[in-house]
Amino acid sequence: MHFESPIKRRHSRQIMVGNVPVGGDAPISVQSMTNTETCDVAATVAQIRAMQDAGADIVRVSVPSLDAAEAFKSIREQVDLPLVADIHFDYKIALKVAEYGVDCLRINPGNIGNKDRIRAVVDCARDKNIPIRIGVNAGSLEKDLQKKYGEPTPDALVESAFRQIEYFDELDFQEFKLSLKASDVFMTVEAYRKIASQIDNPLHLGITEAGGLRSGTVKSSIGLGLLLMDGIGDTLRVSLAADPVQEVKVGWDMLRSLKLRNRGINFIACPSCSRQNFDVVKTMNELEERLEDIKVSMDVAVIGCVVNGPGEAKEADLGLAGGSPNNLVYLDGKPNTKVKNETLVDDLERMIRDKALEKEKQELNLIAKS
Repeated sequence: MHFESPIKRRHSRQIMVGNVPVGGDAPISVQSMTNTETCDVAATVAQIRAMQDAGADIVRVSVPSLDAAEAFKSIREQVDLPLVADIHFDYKIALKVAEYGVDCLRINPGNIGNKDRIRAVVDCARDKNIPIRIGVNAGSLEKDLQKKYGEPTPDALVESAFRQIEYFDELDFQEFKLSLKASDVFMTVEAYRKIASQIDNPLHLGITEAGGLRSGTVKSSIGLGLLLMDGIGDTLRVSLAADPVQEVKVGWDMLRSLKLRNRGINFIACPSCSRQNFDVVKTMNELEERLEDIKVSMDVAVIGCVVNGPGEAKEADLGLAGGSPNNLVYLDGKPNTKVKNETLVDDLERMIRDKALEKEKQELNLIAKS
């Protein structure tokens, strides 16, 4: 399928997180966060590299102590992906990682302390050209706002955000992005919608503490999908109680389904039924596992029978329609060859890789000509 996304994105100013632009007309970036012990440098570096391989544009690292800040220095020296330092309570940690080459500071001003401490962080960020992410979270609202609203609400999140924004305005600092996260889908969506029309700073999307791999993916897809369909969002993190590599994959799947980013294989596959001429589920599981390394954008259809198979296959870069005695493979919309069930996965993998290589060469030629 080659339809363009109909989504018209909200206009926002652009900031740079390392070499990744966030906001403006830049692609929506995919983030995740390490869950290793930061002081375990080897484990943290390995996890960052795994997320990078999965397609992460930016990675956040928790830095809860000055010892962790020293570990961050070593981590920074070993990875080339933009790193965000997650800072809470102690503003001195923010000042320290700024010296060590952090690409963005994530702070919750509500727990950093008085305005003098926030000013110190902002002055340091300005001096070193480091953007800041203001992170407002329903679970850590200021006490007076909790008392005023009785419980976290969209209006409470927005009011908390504007307190920090107004102070940044006083300091003449606009190099920031903003997040307003809750674990409740409706609260999160309404808060982002309210703030999106009032500021032009980039917005970092997320449903915080969304849940495990399955339930969290569903909740995040609904909440972030609603916002993305509205054109809201410049960068996102899918928060799952799972391997952070899975967060990256889900984030990419989400953007790819809305045609906002393209990376890797977009599989079109039937759920299978008694009409299938091969085991669709088993075939898909094997193909997805084998082909995770492919980064070039392409559509691959895997359909188990001749009812919808030819129609879907003709629309894909490579498509398979189940048939008896053999299955028919389409390339660029045209019947190409037949494959037997016994060698189906091996044959498909080889042909998909050949097609991916061809598309890579085509893309490189276009880049060279431009």
